[in-house]
Amino acid sequence: MSESVRAEPREGMLRSLYGWVIGHASGPNAWWALAALAFAEASFFPIPPDVMLAPMVLANRRRAFWLAGWCTLFSVLGGLFGYAIGSVLYDSVGKWLIEFYGYGNRIEAFHAAFARMGWLILFQGFTPIPFKLVTIASGFARFNLAFFVPLCVITRGARFTLETALLYVFGEPVRAFIEKRLEIVFAVFLVVLIAGFLIARYVF
Repeated sequence: MSESVRAEPREGMLRSLYGWVIGHASGPNAWWALAALAFAEASFFPIPPDVMLAPMVLANRRRAFWLAGWCTLFSVLGGLFGYAIGSVLYDSVGKWLIEFYGYGNRIEAFHAAFARMGWLILFQGFTPIPFKLVTIASGFARFNLAFFVPLCVITRGARFTLETALLYVFGEPVRAFIEKRLEIVFAVFLVVLIAGFLIARYVF
């Protein structure tokens, strides 16, 4: 009888993607890719920069807080671009983006919320609520830029610094947990991402 050959299990797409991100987290273009993602997420793109920030910190924890500052800088710059979309380009790009994300009938509620409590920026930067909705709505509501920029720096800086600090301290256990239960971690990430859009849709 010929010996049966047992094929090695094929690596799943999710784990292949994770391996690719980890492999490129120390690459020469990683910092600029993180900058582009942080900028885009704050103004129009749905995926948060955490998906690249976390692997980059895990790849080299010594640069954790530099990465937090870098991510904050471009998130704030992207927030200003989102503000410009809301204040200058709302009738074209801004309205299309709001409707694309399913909030075409909620912009007035956002407007009213920011008119009453502009400090909501400080809170929403910590929540799963998509930051682009906050920045576009801020521009649409003509929220004071002198407050908008510092609040964005505080809320985004605190979020990314806290995240990187936790990864700096618990990096290896976190990496081991992610790699062992990658599918569960990804599922939780999707739930949080969707929850943010639902919160924005039904709370405001």
